[in-house]
Amino acid sequence: MRAILCKALTGIDGLVLEDVESPSPGKGEIKLTTHACGVNFMDTLIVAGQYQEKPPLPFTPGAEVSGEVIEVGDGVKNVKVGDRVVAIGSAGGYAEETIVNAVTAIPIPPQMDYVDAAAFPLAYGTSHVALDHRGQLKAGETLLVLGAAGGVGLTAVEIGKAMGATVIAAASTPEKLALTQEKGADHIINYTEENLRDRVKAITDGKGTDVIYDPVGGDMFKQAMRCIAWEGRLLVIGFASGTIPELSVNLTLVKNMSVVGVYWGAYASKDPAVLGGSLMQLFGWYNEGKIKPHVSQTFSLENTQDALHTLANRQAHGKIVVNVRS
Repeated sequence: MRAILCKALTGIDGLVLEDVESPSPGKGEIKLTTHACGVNFMDTLIVAGQYQEKPPLPFTPGAEVSGEVIEVGDGVKNVKVGDRVVAIGSAGGYAEETIVNAVTAIPIPPQMDYVDAAAFPLAYGTSHVALDHRGQLKAGETLLVLGAAGGVGLTAVEIGKAMGATVIAAASTPEKLALTQEKGADHIINYTEENLRDRVKAITDGKGTDVIYDPVGGDMFKQAMRCIAWEGRLLVIGFASGTIPELSVNLTLVKNMSVVGVYWGAYASKDPAVLGGSLMQLFGWYNEGKIKPHVSQTFSLENTQDALHTLANRQAHGKIVVNVRS
């Protein structure tokens, strides 16, 4: 089978496509014929040795896979050969066949295709756990989403609306902001042309925003802290800007605010019930037509490097997927 390999932690340009031996599932594992793999920011970090997890070399990146079960290991009860599933791991997805832990495999709804499935659990799961479980977002509150047209940001806009919030979407171009409006944003801010704090204050009549969803970090984090409401919650999702900001804790005291970390993947081992309940809610919303992945581009397996560069350079509007069978 063909697979993308990371042989050294030198980043995206060091990846190669090679023929490798077909893997076999161990106890509690399943093997998939991979149809699609979602492209995520963590993939760009893991191949450069900058992610929390560091698989032994060589390895195949790709964390979010959809496909058909073709073999099950000992002890697997929740899926069977022939099932259509989407699964989450830390690596392995950019390949024609993938081994995943069976407990992470989720049946794909009949009306969902493999590309949408590969674009679904990580981005939507991150945003839902962030807003519902960690941020305690309530109907009627105001939500500010930074990087709102990105892969996770756009899902936060959709989920915020589904939860009954007033959503303010902040992004860097008119095209990106138009996309957030298609997904339900009530207000938009172009933070390359407008002052974020001033616009949020104007939109909220000086109150500030109750919850801030920040996958960007850097200077946007600092600006966002200054437009949060009393007892607001600032959700730390990631650092797409490339800069991890420092926290001025005096501001947390003045506003009685909370800065809340969100590491979605850790729930798989720490508290899997949180993920299970979240994904049940999300698939319910999908079936009701309240949310739908926006896949802006698909790439072939041969062009995985291009897909990762597009994401790393912040050129993606919504989600990018590698269509392994294209």
